[in-house]
Amino acid sequence: MRLLVLGGTAFLGRAVVRAALAAGHDVTCAARGVSGPPAPGATFFRVDRDDPDGLAVLRGLEFDALVDVSRRPSQARRAVAALADRVGHAVYVSTVSVYADNGTPGQRATDAPVLDPAPPEGDVPTDAETYGACKVACERAFVDGFGADRVFVCRAGLIIGPEDETNRFGYWVARVDAGGEILAPGAPDDLVQYVDVRDLADWLVRAAQVRRAGVYDGTGVPTTREHFLNRVAAGVAARPRFTWVDQEFLLSAEVQPWMGERSLPLWLPLPEYAGFLSRDVSASFDAGLRTREVAETARDTLGWLRGSASPPTGAGITPEEEVALLEKWHNRTS
Repeated sequence: MRLLVLGGTAFLGRAVVRAALAAGHDVTCAARGVSGPPAPGATFFRVDRDDPDGLAVLRGLEFDALVDVSRRPSQARRAVAALADRVGHAVYVSTVSVYADNGTPGQRATDAPVLDPAPPEGDVPTDAETYGACKVACERAFVDGFGADRVFVCRAGLIIGPEDETNRFGYWVARVDAGGEILAPGAPDDLVQYVDVRDLADWLVRAAQVRRAGVYDGTGVPTTREHFLNRVAAGVAARPRFTWVDQEFLLSAEVQPWMGERSLPLWLPLPEYAGFLSRDVSASFDAGLRTREVAETARDTLGWLRGSASPPTGAGITPEEEVALLEKWHNRTS
């Protein structure tokens, strides 16, 4: 298969390139290149997708499939306009943030309501407030331009693993590895959901190869937060002590959910987000998605963190903040 990856030099895109090369495919990357070069073995074209004619360097080339992860509707529309008649199949990586109902557990990709798309007049800033709407607009651009029978839309959940610069998973790996008393948010049986970047990339490549069409959620089977943390501990060979701190206390202490400064990753307030990390992904597994044990992901992520010159800092609380919160939690009734 001749595969075009729009991007391919950072996290998921890089993992897609590696998976495709490992499977013996001919891979071309088109990206700015600011995140570094693609994996060895891929052909690289430097492009600026904000330029209306930024994909001109690809004129005359044909591909069996493409993979795109863009969050900007204008980039998606330009890619479709430039490539739909020269690419056999499209894989568009969207997000579970497109869903309009985050409170209902067990929803499926085929019938869950989505947000209204971002307006077509131009790009809006892709911040946390508009991210989902922009991704909906990108999905529609691909489906409208390629046709539903030539598009695989993958709504990815939380992607974890080595090279993740968001620190949403790396925070827990590093914290559990450090040991001692660990502040665990919410309740042990709260559900969490995630997917290793390498497993997701492998699925995307196979979907492109077999020309799978339709809309699927790209994430693993929900599991409890207690199971998740215990398996992370097993992966890094640690014996931590978890202290479970309820969400009312955390919210009153101005701890932020999910990511950002003074945050606890993989924690979202309930019941308003009870559906965000508990999606029914049986159709995805029927369609070939396979996920590895999170202990393996934790082990590999720890190795990457230890070798990183600048570990990610996009989520989590500082050791000093954790000590202060735990002290306040233990003294709350005294």
